[in-house]
Amino acid sequence: MKIKKGDNIIVISGKDKGKTAPVLKAFPALNRVVVEGVNVRKIHERARKGGQKGQIVDRALPINVSNVMIVDPKTHKRTRVGKERRGDKTIRIAKKSGAALDK
Repeated sequence: MKIKKGDNIIVISGKDKGKTAPVLKAFPALNRVVVEGVNVRKIHERARKGGQKGQIVDRALPINVSNVMIVDPKTHKRTRVGKERRGDKTIRIAKKSGAALDK
């Protein structure tokens, strides 16, 4: 999976198509990512302590990684991800502009 926590992505399909936001969590084994403000559902939470009330909270649920693409840091458009050796490190690059995605 070429998308990591902290990457800026754009949603390319589904009800949230076109939204741009950072990745909060990545689940490589499941091919899913949690994106801030995307696939938000209302979750009913129980009271945890005595005297506390239960509540309804909005929570972003995971979406499939095939429904998102990385945003190119130079052009601010969606791009594919490639790998390139620079020095003794392998870094991820944006295919459209060649800009480095890893710091």
